[in-house]
Amino acid sequence: MNSIADCLIIGAGPAGLTAAIYLARFRLAVAVIDNGKSRAGLIPCTHNHAGFPEGISGKELLARMRRQASRYGVVVQEGQVAGLRLRDDLFEADGAGMPTRTRTVLLATGVTNRRPIMPDSVHDAALAEGRLRYCPVCDGYEVSDQRVAVIGTAGRGLKEAEFLRSYTRDVTLVAGDGPHCLSEADRRRIAAIGISTIDGPVRDFALTRQGLRFTAANGQLEFASVYPALGSEIHSGLAAALGADCTDEGCIRVDAHQRTSVPRLYAAGDVVLGLDQISHAMGDAGVAATTIRNDLAARSPLLR
Repeated sequence: MNSIADCLIIGAGPAGLTAAIYLARFRLAVAVIDNGKSRAGLIPCTHNHAGFPEGISGKELLARMRRQASRYGVVVQEGQVAGLRLRDDLFEADGAGMPTRTRTVLLATGVTNRRPIMPDSVHDAALAEGRLRYCPVCDGYEVSDQRVAVIGTAGRGLKEAEFLRSYTRDVTLVAGDGPHCLSEADRRRIAAIGISTIDGPVRDFALTRQGLRFTAANGQLEFASVYPALGSEIHSGLAAALGADCTDEGCIRVDAHQRTSVPRLYAAGDVVLGLDQISHAMGDAGVAATTIRNDLAARSPLLR
């Protein structure tokens, strides 16, 4: 593509596609690059997304959003952006067969959950059946009164176990790699609310008719649902390479209008510091797209 895009969107998850719809309807030249690894595509069925009372799978939601974007001329191109740089007041993207010059960039690159060590076939089947879950905010309701394990320890694991305790009395916190890293205060706190603890390492996962089974320090265990609380890989490398401000964990910092600290570089969705939810990502994207449009108009009136 030799022409100059008004905006290059990197990532076609809920945030990227929402922004693409907005920008195309603003009659701007939009390019979208996606590596096909949106975390939303792994959701078997979400019941939190308003407007779908029976729930909707992540793949179906993304497919509907792509169809909507395509009505306004948006084409999602498969690819991986290896790098971004500023030259002659334009961004240039590195990567075969993709737009190389654009006035603005929106990063909607998301995050990837760290997975327990298990075969892909077991992981994918357990995820599809709701035996393996990654987001208690999304689907804690679905495990109400069930036997639930959280794989993790201090910090993230503790918070997730306490959150799930509001849905079920049967919550066990299992260390992933070995003994728990819990202070005495931590142990007293979770014991007081009825959360059990078991040391790891966790291994030998197997999907059963009743749930997900694995081996830990106490031998073989089985739970109706298992939540890994092992953190995420945050895909903010492109922003960081341009000097954008990020948190210590790697989330991109933005202002109230989704601007990063680098002029004309914007970010939305899970890669941004905030709540990792589809609704939040889409809201971020609507703000970002409108800001991009208005910032471009401030530099040069958008006339037809």
